[in-house]
Amino acid sequence: MSYDKSSHLPAPCIIDSGIIVNKKDMQRLLRDLEHVRYHHFLDGNLQSEGEGYVIEVFADSHQSTLVANHALYINVGSFDYLQLHQSPEQQTYLDLIQDFRQLRLIPTSNLLQEKDIMSMDAEAIEAMVTQVLSAKRDVQFDDDDYPF
Repeated sequence: MSYDKSSHLPAPCIIDSGIIVNKKDMQRLLRDLEHVRYHHFLDGNLQSEGEGYVIEVFADSHQSTLVANHALYINVGSFDYLQLHQSPEQQTYLDLIQDFRQLRLIPTSNLLQEKDIMSMDAEAIEAMVTQVLSAKRDVQFDDDDYPF
């Protein structure tokens, strides 16, 4: 049995810019978004813009993509592909494209900074728990000294 290596292509590798057509890849990329600015274009003309939070990213042929009340529910099935861009200022933005419709998402939150804040919060919580447990032990020792 022989194996023809030329018929096996490696999976795509997209770094900072490119076109993504795989719905699962689109979902993974969009799920990391939190707070975004959005611009909705139809035939290249700006229809609306605003800010909101990406609440849910899913793939379902029976549900709509919804943008309302500062909330975005994004159905990757509503779009043909996602185009990943890098601005001259090195800011990433994503264009969801379907025929003549384009939904541009510009992240306003920095995932790296948020992870630093979360780890700092975890360290602060750990320090507080340590202090509470230490104080509890001190109280128990004091109670042992003064039996009633």
